[in-house]
Formats: sequence, structure tokens, C-alpha cells
Amino acid sequence: MDLVINLISGFCLLLGSFLILSGMIGVLRFPDFYTRMHAAGVTDTLAAVLVVFGLLLLSGWSLVSAKLLIIMVFLLFAGPTASHALAKAAVNHGLEPVEAGNSDDGEKAESKGRTAPSA
Repeated sequence: MDLVINLISGFCLLLGSFLILSGMIGVLRFPDFYTRMHAAGVTDTLAAVLVVFGLLLLSGWSLVSAKLLIIMVFLLFAGPTASHALAKAAVNHGLEPVEAGNSDDGEKAESKGRTAPSA
């Protein structure tokens, strides 16, 4: 039984780590604030829950597992709420999303056969 719990815990920890890495890549690669925030918000919430769940499985039933469970519930509520608050603040301050086909990176636009918008 310990082997199964260790395997499931390891899988959750690896998947959570992969999601953190993919969210980081999304933040670096996406063109505007809203898509970057979406990449960070979705992957951050799921990755944190998976990592904490993996640790919860490894800790067994103790006071530590109760604390990890409380942390996991907090993360499930805090992550999406923070993403929503950031998006609402950006909308209220007039931050417009990048239109499809327009990017801030002129090299990408030129490599696709288009010219970069002039400033």
C-alpha cells in the first residue's frame, strides 16, 4: 500500500512541477497581460493543489495533513479570486487586450511575412 501511495504522490508532485513550468513558459511567451494572467492563474492554482495533495499523501494522517488540507482549500479560493481581481483592475484602468494578429514583437511579425506596427 505504501508503494501505491508513494507512486500517486510522486505523480502529483511531478505533474504539479510540470504545470508550474508550463505556466512560467506561458507568462514569458504570451503577448499581453490577459493571456499571461490566464496562463499563470490556471496553472498556478492546479499546480499548487497538486503539489500540496502530493505532500498530503506523503504526510499520512496527522496534524500536518490537516494543515496541508487547510492550505489546499485556501489555495483553491485565493488563486482564482486574485486572478479575477487583477483582470478587473486592468479592465477598470483601460488596459486593452492585444488584437488577434497584432503582437508587440516585431521579429515574430516579420518572420510570418507581416510588418510590425510602427510606434
